[in-house]
Amino acid sequence: MTKRKNTGFIYVVATADTKVKELFFVSQLIAKTGVEVVTVDLSTQINPSSAGVDFPAEMIADLHPQGREAVFCGDRGKAIDAMALAFKIFIAQRSDLLGIIGLGGSGGTALITPAMQTLPIGVPKIMVSTMASGDIARYIGSSDIAMLYSVTDVAGLNRISRRVLGNAAHQIAGAVLFQQDENEQDKPALGLTMFGVTTPCIQNVSAELEADYDCLVFHATGSGGNAMEKLTDSRMLTGLLDLTTTEVCDLLFGGVLACDDTRFDAIANTGTPCVISCGALDMVNFGHATSVPEKYADRLFYHHNAQVTLMRTTPDENVRMAEWIAEKLNRCEGDVVVLIPEGGFSALDKAGQPFWSPEADRAFIDTLEADLKQTDRRRIVRLPWHINDQQFASAAVSHFRALVEKAV
Repeated sequence: MTKRKNTGFIYVVATADTKVKELFFVSQLIAKTGVEVVTVDLSTQINPSSAGVDFPAEMIADLHPQGREAVFCGDRGKAIDAMALAFKIFIAQRSDLLGIIGLGGSGGTALITPAMQTLPIGVPKIMVSTMASGDIARYIGSSDIAMLYSVTDVAGLNRISRRVLGNAAHQIAGAVLFQQDENEQDKPALGLTMFGVTTPCIQNVSAELEADYDCLVFHATGSGGNAMEKLTDSRMLTGLLDLTTTEVCDLLFGGVLACDDTRFDAIANTGTPCVISCGALDMVNFGHATSVPEKYADRLFYHHNAQVTLMRTTPDENVRMAEWIAEKLNRCEGDVVVLIPEGGFSALDKAGQPFWSPEADRAFIDTLEADLKQTDRRRIVRLPWHINDQQFASAAVSHFRALVEKAV
């Protein structure tokens, strides 16, 4: 692979009042690779240490809707939130950003990563952080931020920090220098959602579509659905086969693999053609059996493995899910087809399996049909098969192709 000719900069970001040495150390290493670099200070106090920084803290703080006084307010918590917002506004204005690298502890990571999350998938993003060895979900969101554990605190240069920061500097430079150009001959991209209990469905759908489409499969674990939503909002997906919508169960009933309340908003925002189904709406996901809330003690469970406990949804819960989904889909003006697999919603929800409950499934189906406002562009189609049957997959593909042909 040859080096790419770049027009723009790698942005190196830190709070220069405490990390000025690290800021310039990393920027100098990147510059030696031939990539142009600029530095940004996100200190939450007016900072004389930022001499030589390309974008001082005062310049960033001035972008806050209430001005720099909202940032330099003397309250650390409020200041971090305000500077994070100002930095998001700053990043949104940058048309010359090729990549971004942040350096920080807990405060710096909270300052930098919200803006990183707003950048498109594929723009190189590295966060060197003391927080990278713990739960980083809130820092990553649905983006492709690479978190690198700093090992020692980001508090000066030493034999460990120089190695870690050096690796990070060269990683971001390499990501920019050798970034792969998009191939204009690539097939259009589709988003598909899958869970272990709907795997045969998605495998069959992908097999029928892969000759014409680049099938991007998202694991329906909360972050997977959110990532697909982000790509849809960015108009990077031609269409969706959102056949595994189980994240809604966890959102409404306290499971551990929940989406957020923006689920399905992207198709409303963009009009992206979408075939939706009720894959794995028969279950709420918890961790180890001891983690299940006490209020659910008398429910039907399936112990998937030592760390995953599944709870069967009830008719009342299915009514609530159908109401929530219908309310969301009623906002969609683009083409949406909702496929109902009458033979069951997951591998566990079929005759002879632990979660088979026609009553619970019927509660979902009847409520959705009552609440969804069907139009020429928003329809429900009942199918007599199980979601993992080949016939269901073929029907999903047929309906999707019809939507695409209609859009042409």
